Amino acid sequence: MLVDLFSKKIFNMSYQFAGSFQEAEDLTQDIFIKLHQSLSKYDLEKNFTAWFLTLAKNYLIDEYRRTKWQKKHRDDFDEHLQSAPISDDPEHSLVEEENKKILWEGLNSLPNDIRMAIILKEIQGKKYEEVAEILDLPVGTVKSRINRGRIQLAKVLKDRRESGHDM
Repeated sequence: MLVDLFSKKIFNMSYQFAGSFQEAEDLTQDIFIKLHQSLSKYDLEKNFTAWFLTLAKNYLIDEYRRTKWQKKHRDDFDEHLQSAPISDDPEHSLVEEENKKILWEGLNSLPNDIRMAIILKEIQGKKYEEVAEILDLPVGTVKSRINRGRIQLAKVLKDRRESGHDM
């Protein structure tokens, strides 16, 4: 039941963090194994969803640090994650794909703590308070990280545009 309820959310988080469909599948499975091993530590007084997403986030960060992932590419699963309508115009579709690639490259250039805050807030659509609870941080810190992330992403995108890659 927990797998049915959370698998898509955990997979999306894993994919956004890892950048590869295959790695996201593996990470999702690992996270559910970690959940099974950690259920005895869950405090019934706390919000289960926030606790589980925090467990997943911590696992993803630990795994990232352990393996020193250097992501440069995103696979075609981006289209599945993004809700943008598919265009009938091939040129427009190509431009959209290039824009997504540049955006993901910029996202991957952010430090882990800022990237996770941006993913939770901007991609998964969480409220600041939810992001704060998941990351176990004060709301002000979350807002600061998201603001820094937006500024850093804007700089990456501006630099990319100025270097001749129109968006």
